[in-house]
Amino acid sequence: MKRFFKPIEKECSAKKPALSPSKKDGETTETSSEENSKKDPLKFVTWNANSLLLRVKNNWPEFSNFITTFDPDVIALQEVRMPAAGSKDAPKNHQELKDDTKASREEKLILMRALSSPPFKNYQIWWSLADSKGSSDLVKYLAFSCISECSVFHFLLSALKYEPDGRVILAEFETFYLLNTYAPNNGWKEEENSFQRRRKWDKRIQEFVLQCSGKPLIWCGDLNVSHEEIDVSHPEFFAAAKLNGYVPPNKEDWGQPGFTIAERKRFGAILKEGRLIDAYRFLHKEKDMDCGFSWSGNPIGKYRGKRMRIDYFIVSEELKDRIIACEMQGHGIELEGFYGSDHCPVSLELSEASSDSEKKEKKNLDV
Repeated sequence: MKRFFKPIEKECSAKKPALSPSKKDGETTETSSEENSKKDPLKFVTWNANSLLLRVKNNWPEFSNFITTFDPDVIALQEVRMPAAGSKDAPKNHQELKDDTKASREEKLILMRALSSPPFKNYQIWWSLADSKGSSDLVKYLAFSCISECSVFHFLLSALKYEPDGRVILAEFETFYLLNTYAPNNGWKEEENSFQRRRKWDKRIQEFVLQCSGKPLIWCGDLNVSHEEIDVSHPEFFAAAKLNGYVPPNKEDWGQPGFTIAERKRFGAILKEGRLIDAYRFLHKEKDMDCGFSWSGNPIGKYRGKRMRIDYFIVSEELKDRIIACEMQGHGIELEGFYGSDHCPVSLELSEASSDSEKKEKKNLDV
């Protein structure tokens, strides 16, 4: 597992942390005393909440009902906008929210009241170790059977510590890794360095999945890219989109951020070289204009009805036979099931892993 964090000399020559029982900056380990009843999670939800505090204030009963009904083992959130406690460039506490101002203390109180009530009180929370926005993971300890021990990290290959933007949470379970990311938006203009930032991000993700070995990977979150034309409602609209008439010099950067040729090519390369499967598209081969998208534009104006699928569950090929379901939980241009965000939750359900004897028996049958 040390290969995950092999130093990249050109970016940083210092020794990188390795996954191990000892805790390091940006790493936490949770264990259960019920050793004999542990099991890895099978049901997952990812959601870009577009401010968790706003969702708590305005849309919490509906989202709570969804969580109660689906009963996921893991909830991976993006754009939480509530950083963990601790000052900039200082150690942070993944279990506590920042509350160094009167406003942040009031916000923390509102949020923690919501998360202390059913169904969320049964979840262990890892807040983003970011200085502002970021991701967050809620991992549930089931009432009838505890989830297996997991180690949690807030960084990728080339980082000495947590991502300052809080875009990464990596959890290691017994049989797989779970990566929750909030990918940076590509932006519209090369001059603003947004293209460069996105290219660098994609390169780091590609390096990560290529060095990921030993266990399968489940990668989820707002990946801010629509891989194919089938993944957007209006391909011609998004391909021709411009901001204030600006046209980037490179044709592959033309169009809506998340649907440029350059981004889609890089995403395809990550999937191919990392031997990864898009869980939703693996099950849903045809375009679904009602339930096939996870992001929707402003319901007022030219983006009304314009939708994209940019939130994913990506899994290693060896997990594809365990995929039971992967669904967009929202539908329609009126944003039903979006719970106030511009993104809807996406769910994934896996079957239990086969035992060694079952795998051997299946192999004999195939022969």
